[in-house]
Formats: sequence, structure tokens, C-alpha cells
Amino acid sequence: TLERTQRVVDRINARLKETPGVAHVISISGYTALDALLKTNAGALFVMLEPWSDRKETELQIESILEGLQRELLDIQEAICFAFPPPPIQGLGNASGFELRLQDRQNAGLAELQQAGNDLVAASQTNPVLDRMNSNFRATVPQLYAKVDRVEARKLGIALPEVFSTLQAYLGSAYVNDFNKFGRTFKVQIQADAQFRGSVEDIARLDVRNAAGRMIPLETVVDVVDTAGPTTIFRYNMYPSTTITGEPAPGFASGEAIAAVEQLAANLPPSFGYEWSGVTYQQIEAGNMAPIIFGLAIVFVYFFLAAQYESWAIPISVMLSVPLAVFGAALAIWLRAYDNNVYTQIGLVLLIGLSAKSAILIVEFAKQRREEGMGIA
Repeated sequence: TLERTQRVVDRINARLKETPGVAHVISISGYTALDALLKTNAGALFVMLEPWSDRKETELQIESILEGLQRELLDIQEAICFAFPPPPIQGLGNASGFELRLQDRQNAGLAELQQAGNDLVAASQTNPVLDRMNSNFRATVPQLYAKVDRVEARKLGIALPEVFSTLQAYLGSAYVNDFNKFGRTFKVQIQADAQFRGSVEDIARLDVRNAAGRMIPLETVVDVVDTAGPTTIFRYNMYPSTTITGEPAPGFASGEAIAAVEQLAANLPPSFGYEWSGVTYQQIEAGNMAPIIFGLAIVFVYFFLAAQYESWAIPISVMLSVPLAVFGAALAIWLRAYDNNVYTQIGLVLLIGLSAKSAILIVEFAKQRREEGMGIA
């Protein structure tokens, strides 16, 4: 229930406020950030860290804070908790790292889909390349099933839409109309008060009107039983699916993580398949285009410089500065064991531009001095 969820969220909220490096916390009960859905048995907490300049110590960096929180959250037995950073590009996925859609392509069943997702996550625990993998699908959420006796309803002259609209209005809510007052328009929505819709017995106290105008107790035609099932059935390209998220382990690139997940997914039962989504899909679609892009950039820059200097040889001296600058950056990245991610490549592009700009100025200065008669030395 939402009340139990709120108690767990409050416990996590109290721990987060005591965590060094955390500035503010926004908690929302009944909402899941991974699915962007409203669920009574889910909660989300959005954590704002202190300014980067105030978190220079290693233990106050975001990765250290995430690892510490994940260990602490394992102590909470009432919930499955995950700590993860937001996606680098808003709108492409709900979490950073990779995103996989595991699909039931041969109607194996929702319980089997959940089990396949859990098995894939469990297999990743022993893989050194993968970290923080999670499957968001649950096929055994406790539910109440309202079984309508349609034959009895027909005998009593009760229309089925009346049964469903009564349940909707009292237990959920129903829009009635609008009215104007104080220069504003107000919506009218009806719903039973909380104390009259908090238990299964309250459904039996509801009445529905039959064709003769008589009020018939709803328990005459409705039997409520306990059951279990998914809160929401996700579909991806028409197939029932579960979203599996995760991240590369520290020191591994996203491409290595994708290859590791595909190797694990190869052991799935034949009735299941998978597709990548989010940023991971865009990365795979783009492929390894960096060498082609950099190669074309070098060709275009060479032609532009050749046109500027009216020489085929002088641009070569400008472009020889680029390998030296890239070598220094690549060496520093290798020594510090940084990831070769998209931010690294953007930094290299910026560095290439700066080094080329400096080289152009130096070569232009030397060219002018040569034209004035100075020697090469």
C-alpha cells in the first residue's frame, strides 16, 4: 500500500540527509522513476549533491556516494532499492548506462518473462564488466480481482456498464461537470471518502440501480478475490517486455558492457529475444563512426588550409601538431584509466581544434618571416 511505501521512503530519506555530500532530497511515494509510472508499491527519491567544488575528496565523488548508498540500501528488507545517476541525455532512457528490452516473442507468459529477466540480472552478478543491472518487471504484484456474475446481473436487470461505472466512481473517481463561481471554473469530481473505500468489505456496501429503478447491493453480482499479476504490461515493438538497465563497471567502456550483455543474452530460452533502446540503441545505430568522422575532418581541414596558404606542403606542418596533441591526451587518459566515452571524444575534438588554431598562427608567423628573407633555422 501507499502507506507502507511512504514509511520506507521516509527511512531512505532520513539516511540520505545524513549522507556526506548530499545537499537536498526530493521524495515521491507512489512513483517509479525507472518506468515513469504511478504505483502504490514504488517510490522515487531525487538527490541533489553539494557543489562540485565542495566535494573534492574521493569519498565525496558521485561514484563513491552511489556505491556507499547501494550498500546501505541493501539493509532495507521491505523494498528492492537502486541508486543510479540520471541519463546523460534527457528523454533517452530513465537512467544512465545501457538499456535493454527483453521480449517474450512466443507468448511464454508473464511469469516466465519476469524469471528470464531475473536470471539475466543474476548472471550479470559474476561478470566483472557489468554493474547495477536491474529488471523492472514484476508479474506477481498482489491485486484484487472483481469477478462480475453477468448471468445474475442480467436476471436482476443490471446493466454491466452501471456496475463498472459504480466501481469507477466510488473507488477511483468520476468527472461530473463544471460550475462557475468567484469568476473561476471549478471541476466537479466524485469519489467515496477514504474511510469508505479502504477495504474489500466497502465494495459490498455499494449499491447499483437496475432497470426498474431499484437499488441492488453490488455484492449480489460482484465477488472480489485475491490474485496476483503485473501492475503494468510493457510492450516494445508489440511484444511483452521488461526493461533491464545497468552500467559498465568502473574501468570498462560502454561497448564492452554491450558485448558482455549480448553474450549473456545468448543463453536465454528460445522464446525470448531482446532489443536495445535509449542511448544504447543510438550508440549501436551510429556504430564506430569516430574514425570515419575524424578522417573526413582531416581531409577537409587539409583542403581548407591548402586553399588558404595556396600550397600543398605548408598545411602538412599545421596538421602534424594534431597527432602530438592527441597522443598527449590519450597517454593521460590511459595513465589515469579513464573511459573512452563520448565526453572524452568531445574533449579530443576540442583539443584538436585548439592545437590546430595555435599551429596555424605559428605557421603563418613563420611563413611571413620566410617571405621577408629569414632563414629556416
